[in-house]
Formats: sequence, C-alpha cells, structure tokens
Amino acid sequence: RDEIYVEYKANRPPMPDPLRQQIEPLIEAIETSGIRVLRVDGVEADDVIGTLAREAAARGERTVISTSDKDMAQLVSADVTLVNTMDNTTLDPERVRSKFGVPPERMVDFLTLVGDTSDNIPGVKGVGGKTAAKWLEQYGSLEALEAHAGEITGKAGESLRAALPDLDLYKQLATIDCDLELPFGIDDLALRTPNEAELTRVFERLELASLLRRRLPRVAAAAEVQVKAELAARIEERRYALVLTEADFGVWLEKLARAEAVTLGVQARGSSYMDADLVGLALSVEPGEAAYVPLAHRHPGAPVQLGKSAVLERLTPWLESERPKIGHHLKLAAHILENVGIRLGGMRYDTMLESYVLNSTATRHETDALAAKYLGLTKIKYEDVCGKGAKAIGFDEADLDGACKYACEDVDVTLRIHRALWPEIEATQELERLYDEIEQPLTPVLEAMERAGVLVDAEMLRRQSIELAAAMVRAEEAAYKAAGGPFMLASPKQLQEVLYERLQLPILGKTPKGQPSTAESVLQELAVSYDLPRLILEYRALAKLKSTYTDKLPLEINPRTGRIHTCYQQAVAATGRLSSTDPNLQNIPIRTAEGRRIRQAFVAPPGFVLIAADYSQIELRIMAHLSGDAGLMQAFTEQQDIHRATAAEVFGLPPSEVDADQRRSAKAINFGLIYGMSSFGLARQLGIDRHEAQRYIDRYFERYPGVKRYMDETRRRAREAGYVSTVFGRRLYLPDINTRNAQRRQYAERSAINAPMQGTAADIIKKAMLRIHAWLRESGAEARLIMQVHDELVLEARAEQADEVAAQVVRLMESAAELAVPLKVDAGRGANWDEAH
Repeated sequence: RDEIYVEYKANRPPMPDPLRQQIEPLIEAIETSGIRVLRVDGVEADDVIGTLAREAAARGERTVISTSDKDMAQLVSADVTLVNTMDNTTLDPERVRSKFGVPPERMVDFLTLVGDTSDNIPGVKGVGGKTAAKWLEQYGSLEALEAHAGEITGKAGESLRAALPDLDLYKQLATIDCDLELPFGIDDLALRTPNEAELTRVFERLELASLLRRRLPRVAAAAEVQVKAELAARIEERRYALVLTEADFGVWLEKLARAEAVTLGVQARGSSYMDADLVGLALSVEPGEAAYVPLAHRHPGAPVQLGKSAVLERLTPWLESERPKIGHHLKLAAHILENVGIRLGGMRYDTMLESYVLNSTATRHETDALAAKYLGLTKIKYEDVCGKGAKAIGFDEADLDGACKYACEDVDVTLRIHRALWPEIEATQELERLYDEIEQPLTPVLEAMERAGVLVDAEMLRRQSIELAAAMVRAEEAAYKAAGGPFMLASPKQLQEVLYERLQLPILGKTPKGQPSTAESVLQELAVSYDLPRLILEYRALAKLKSTYTDKLPLEINPRTGRIHTCYQQAVAATGRLSSTDPNLQNIPIRTAEGRRIRQAFVAPPGFVLIAADYSQIELRIMAHLSGDAGLMQAFTEQQDIHRATAAEVFGLPPSEVDADQRRSAKAINFGLIYGMSSFGLARQLGIDRHEAQRYIDRYFERYPGVKRYMDETRRRAREAGYVSTVFGRRLYLPDINTRNAQRRQYAERSAINAPMQGTAADIIKKAMLRIHAWLRESGAEARLIMQVHDELVLEARAEQADEVAAQVVRLMESAAELAVPLKVDAGRGANWDEAH
C-alpha cells in the first residue's frame, strides 16, 4: 500500500520512541510465555489475520478476530466473527449490515466511498456512511455505481464524479489481502508449555514481577529474596559514608581540596526550584566511593547532624569557585543552592547534557535511564526511599540510612556515567565544541532567566477570564441556535448526535470504535461549510485560553517574588530547541485577538520596558545557506519579501502582480517543504486539488533546484550515516531512516530535512543568548533576559536604556552566526509583551 500510494497512513505520527523500544522485549515476553508470534515483513497485520481467517474457514473452523477496526468487517462471514474487547460488542453478518447499512461482502465498496481518516484514504469528499450505504443498496456494487455516476445529483454527485479516477486505488488500499504465503499455518500456532527457567530469566530481566508471580508464584518468591540479597550485597561493597562528625567532614574537605573534579549531588524538599529547601549534599571523587552530608533530616530517631550553617560556610568557597564539578542537571542544583545564598560555580560536566549532546534520541536523559543504558545498572529508585502516591514523604523525612545509600549511589553512578560518556564526546571535535561552546555555558544563562522570572498582571488576567467566560456563553447560545436546541458542548457523544443524527452533516472521519468523529481536524473541515462546527471550534478555543492561561497563570505567580518562573528544559527536544514547562510560556497563541491579549498581561515593572527581538524567517535563511540555491540566496541578500518572491517564481508573475492569495500559497510552500509537507498536505492546507498542489511543488523545485538537490542529498547522507547534523555539528540520529516500514521511514526522511534547519536555528539563538548575557554583565546595563520563545528573545530593560539595549541585542543576534545570507532580527519595545511586537 505504501508503494502504490505514498500518502497511505502519512497523517499518523510515528510510534513514540519509548513505546517502540518496548516492542522487541514485549515480543520476547510473549514468545517465552509459550504464545507463538507470527510476523510477516512487507504486509500489514490485517492481511496476515485475513489469510489465517480464510484458511480456518476453508477447514470449517469458527474464527473470532479481536478488533475494533471497521476495516475487518469485510472478513465477517458465517464462520468469522469480530469481537471488540473494549466494549464487548460482536459483529456477525447481520450486525455488520445493521451497523454499516451494507453486508460484509460490500464493506470494501463502502470503505472505498467513505474513506478512512486513520489510514489517510480520502474516499469521496463529503460522503458519509448513510449516503454510501444508500448508493450501494440502490446499485448493488461500487462498479455499478460508477457506471451510473452521472445519475447522482447534487454536491454528492459532483464529488463522486470528481473521485472516479481514484476509486480503483482507494478500493485496492481498503481491500485486505487474504492470499499471503505465511511461514507457518494455524496448527503451528498452538499454545506451548513455557520453559520455566527461560520464563523466569526473561521476566526478571524485564522486571515483570507481577506477571511472574501469576505465572510461577513459587519461582517468583525465591527470585525476589535473591534479588534483595544481591542488592544489599552490591550496596555494601561500595564505600558509602554518612558524614555526621567533624572528623569525617574534615576528611572529605581534604578530598575536595585534592580532587581534580568532584561529583556533586544536591538533595532537597519541595517541588518548585524557587522554594526548594536544601536537605543534604552528596560528594564523590572516585567510582565506588561517596559521602552524604545530611543537613536537615527530621524523621523520628534521626541522629544529630552537623550544623547546616557551619557546613555551608566551610563549603561555600569550593561551591562558588570555578573548580570543576560533575553532576546531573546542575541547573537544578544551582537553584537549590541559590535558595541558601550560594552561587554554584564550575558547572563543568553535566551528564544530562553529555548524554543529550552525544545522542539526543538514544534514551531519556535522567540518571536512571543513563545508568541502565550505558552502565547496565539498575539504580535505587527515589520512591524506594520516599514512597509514592498518597504515602509519599519528603526526602528530609526518609530513613537516614536509606537516604544515604540513595544519595551516594546517585553521585557514584553520575561519576561513572560521566567517565563513560565524556571520552565519546571528546573523540568527536564537533560534539566537544557543541558541549563546550553552547550547551554547557548556556546552563547558568538559563538559570539566571528562570531566577528572574517574568512579571504578570494577575488582575488583568482575571478580567480576561470573566470576558472569556462571557464570550463562551455567547458562543454556546449561538451553537444552541445552530443545533436547534441545547446540548452539552463538551460532550463528544451529544455533539456526535447533534452533528450527524440531528443535522445529518457528512461524516468525514471516525473514531477507532467506528463512531463519527468530533475531533478538531474533522470539525475544521466541516466548519468551512457549516455554522455549528465553526461555533464549536470557537467555543473550544475560548475555553482553552481560559482554562490554560487566564485561570491558571495567576496561580503560577510565586508569592515571594510576585513573578512567574518557568523551567527551560535543555535536554528534551531532539533538535536542540529549548522547551518551557511549569508553566509553558512558549505556547501562548498569537493568531487570535484573545491570544494576543494574554500577552498584554506580561508586563514590565515600573521604570522598565519589555524588548522583544525575533529572528525573521530564520529557517528559510538556513535552508538558503545549506542548499546554496542561487535564487533563494539572491532573494534574501537583496532583502526581498521571500514569500512574494517565491510566489512570483511559482506563478510566473512579476513580484508586483502577486496577490494576497498567491503570497499565502507561496508561504505555505516555503514552510511546508521545510517540514516535509506532501502534495496531499499542501492541498488540504490551501483547499485545492492534490494534483494542483503537486504542480505548485514541481514548479517550486524547477525555480529553486538547489533546494531539491539539498533534500535528495540529505536523505542519501542520512541513510548512509544514520544521522544528520546542524551547521554547528549537533547530530540528530534517525533510527528509522532505513526501516522497511514506509510510514516510519518517510517520517525519518522528513525529519532528516527539517532537523538541520530547526537544529541550526536552535543553536544560533543559544549562541545569541550567550553573547547577550555576556554583554549585559560587561556593560552594566540595567537589563536582563527573561524569556525565550523559539526564535524570539524577551528582555526587561530600564526605559531610558531601552534604545541602546535593543540596538545591541539586534546586533548580537544578527552576528551570532555567519551564514551565506544575512540574518535579520526585528525588535520592538513596549509596556507589555504584546506592545513590544
């Protein structure tokens, strides 16, 4: 199907990495349990199931298929039944006819007409299940319907006739292949008795303790005793010290003075970095040797600890020095120490960043995952010490022996991870430079931004919440009027009934359970022609703004500082982009007036203004640099309107004659191609025919051949190397670039094209942040960075210094990288964030 229709399932996101990594262990666990697994390359599971069902029917055996997939209804017969175990419904031939309006033998024709949004099969535009069933009932088959297509009146008839050239393709895609040659047959699928020793080994390795207890309770009990004994022995073999005396503390002070680099771990109580209380410090200088200095443990029976103030006074010179420290997520450690007045220096080696720079997609970047991947170790878990859920306690309440073992193992393992990863980074000059010149120096910059926070007018947000609530009421009343009566707008079931039963709107998509969909993408299509879907979308947008921003942002204001303090995640996005969490300040909508008003609540304090500086079309400029395309480079060098210039090339017009719609189409092409948009996606975005969209793309590549050359060459290099790189050497590994699964391979190819541009843009703005932060410190200007939103930086500056600061910010951002085309930055200022635009 992928080979005959490139858009097949192209709208589905790829399987998330954490889930994909579990597939092979899952298969191993299933097979070890005695269940035979049948996998056939190059075909879909539906085809394997269909072939087995046909083989069973030929032998006179009854077959039950467990599925909620309506496509499988074509397999139903007197011998084949579908069972949906999610809702315990069954489908036999009569129930298929009752549910879909056609018998099983006409289901392929039915699916051809209505299409399948989950598989990305278009079907006949605007034709839902009732119309398709009526046509098939009247004419008997798809072929007969095609022969009489001229008799069908109205818009449905027009859509049917427009789709006639593609119906054979859609039918081929919808048809389950029941004639595969399988490596083994039904008799080979019988349940086998598992090997007890092998089952125990596999289930223990995969930590499937509860399943092992159910399958082999006696073996599981013995195994748990053995594991606990081994864990205890493993911990005792390490030299972990609990520092409770002046003498022991003095020994470790001497070790800190002698050591070239020390691993530091900071333990705290509290969920917010701004208010976390320091509980203890862990130190390690050699693998297997560590110490924990408790400072504020208060569980019943806790021994007397060294005085917190005295310990910190003696450690502060070392903590604030540039003596190299090793740690994991040192930015968080810096925040916690700053809460007690200590500014952490020497944040040289951060294993979270080392893992991220080495391979951003290989694993999650927390210590537990790195220990498992790079050391083959299973760490003591935090919940083993502090519990979880309603019974969880703070680290300061944990048993001190358990807390010591956890904290010491944490720094011990961090040191071992560093020694495993750092030589790998040093061996590749580009990665070492990326770590040394961008990621590691950025940590204190981000810490300073998070610490500064941003001022928000809570009263303005509360007023906006009241206004949004009123607008929601108006949208609700308008929706009731369009629907012919009241209903619960937030109820998918009631909305489904109103849209498809009461108003008889066309069914453009269905849920996995086969019900008409009320998803946003479906409503957006319907909203083009119908009022109610448009009003529902308007209501949802207002409700999201209210619940996510105007109601919640005031609750995020720190009562001590009066500001909102987000967290910039440095090791999350595979491409190098920063992400903002708790709360997310990078996702505040700006396309609507209501969204822009939320930005008006982000204000400057008295005597200050906000400066917003934004890279203009940076990814397109990077594309011009990477591709070396003469046309693109000329447009940017001459500071042309790139979308107007592209429209002129694609439509063969002088730039002065390009109208707004043509410029909009060119903009969609420019940005769409960067993100790997297909002709199908472009057609949907522009509301045009797919063939016309393909002509636009073909014309674009004729005018900008360097872009096509770059894309083809990038795919080739990615297939050979397994990764792509940014201008500054950041790598994005693409494990699916050579997979036989076409959907995953195509997603990897799109990522291969986009990642160098998005990643280079991320690197450039990080370099700009470093330069601006350094200039602000050196110049003494009364200004500071307070937000980063992808390609935009926001600063707070003294009003009388704003002109100088803005000019310097633009200069530093535009000179952050030397590309083949100039970087351009637009900057504005104002009393609030919206006004600064």
